[in-house]
Amino acid sequence: MDAISVIRDKRDRRELSGAQIDWIIDAYTRGVVADEQMSALAMAIFLNGMNRAEISRWTAAMIASGERMDFGGLSRPTADKHSTGGVGDKITLPLAPLVAACGAAVPQLSGRGLGHTGGTLDKLESIPGWRASLGNAELMEVLGSVGSVICAAGDGLAPADKRLYALRDVTGTVESLPLIASSIMSKKIAEGTGSLVLDVKTGSGAFMKNAEDARELAATMVELGQDHGVRTVALLTDMSTPLGRTAGNALEVREAVDVLSGGGPADVVELTVALAREMLAAAGLSGADPERALADGSAMDVWRRMIAAQGGDPSAPLPRAHEQHIVTAPVSGVLTRLDAYAVGLCAWRLGAGRARKEDPVQAGAGVELHAKPGDRILEGAPLFTLHTDTPDALPYAQEALTDAYDIGPSEAFAPSPLILDRVTA
Repeated sequence: MDAISVIRDKRDRRELSGAQIDWIIDAYTRGVVADEQMSALAMAIFLNGMNRAEISRWTAAMIASGERMDFGGLSRPTADKHSTGGVGDKITLPLAPLVAACGAAVPQLSGRGLGHTGGTLDKLESIPGWRASLGNAELMEVLGSVGSVICAAGDGLAPADKRLYALRDVTGTVESLPLIASSIMSKKIAEGTGSLVLDVKTGSGAFMKNAEDARELAATMVELGQDHGVRTVALLTDMSTPLGRTAGNALEVREAVDVLSGGGPADVVELTVALAREMLAAAGLSGADPERALADGSAMDVWRRMIAAQGGDPSAPLPRAHEQHIVTAPVSGVLTRLDAYAVGLCAWRLGAGRARKEDPVQAGAGVELHAKPGDRILEGAPLFTLHTDTPDALPYAQEALTDAYDIGPSEAFAPSPLILDRVTA
């Protein structure tokens, strides 16, 4: 085998053999194939695609590049969830303890935000003392005693994907559907969960702007799960409007706690419960009632134990930004549109996100939404509150909201569903 032959085959639109895929992934992980060569292959895949057999074998090769976790010793069935990312997407925070309260074990390995989309670990790290990094033994201990854990993936899971993702990020090949699907699913399958529910988002604030592209990605990932023995289902959900009423780290934690307390925004509750039902059904626990677990406080109990088990203080005050700036409505009427990407960009500029993986984030920074589409608002009333520790960032952040919303007559508002479709094998 040699890298040039593999690159030429994909460049010339030929199907890669299983042996070629196994060799190139292993050789790249070991440093035998240079970054320049893998960059060329990634671009060839970006331009010419892969069929189902190629994507499945590529995913298997990335899984084989590292360790695979095993939760077979747990007394509960395991269920996990993955979101393709959005604005205000704090769903993992209430979802993991909610599903655990209903009888499943939830090994939620999560990531950090980059750009306008928020990261689950960044949000949780706004809780004083909370730790994202757990060794395998500690992860198993928390999972066994609490029922849910949210932490960073270890370096041993799919190391080939870690190298390849960093390369794609600087070579303009991130948007390749086969590479996106295999990147997500290699880590989730290596994680060892028995079942997986995918939240594939579409709209301005999502990675996949077009609904048909998002549906194709969902179908590809569901097929990959089935090919590798993981019960997998996907919900296609709308991300044209931010989820909930906050975008930012500590701001979103507060909102998640509201949901666990039996309140919270209707859209966050709706999606949390819908995903919980899917996870419980996939784990063979379809008789459990997630709405009851929210109402009776059992999900909140699991949340508090989970945070404490990872060194956090669930009763400690969350950080607040030093500066707040209120943006008011210029006219009276009904908010007919609120663009998710613009809100996410504003939160990022305020300090809630990062441009590079090594950049720090501000725990208290973000955007608070005082109205959602369909709400009536009066001229001069608060529309957004911007939170930041760097007041110099306020003008630049507010600029992102210039064309972010429309206010008009009530008949100009057309509500759309949050959950657009359900994709199965």
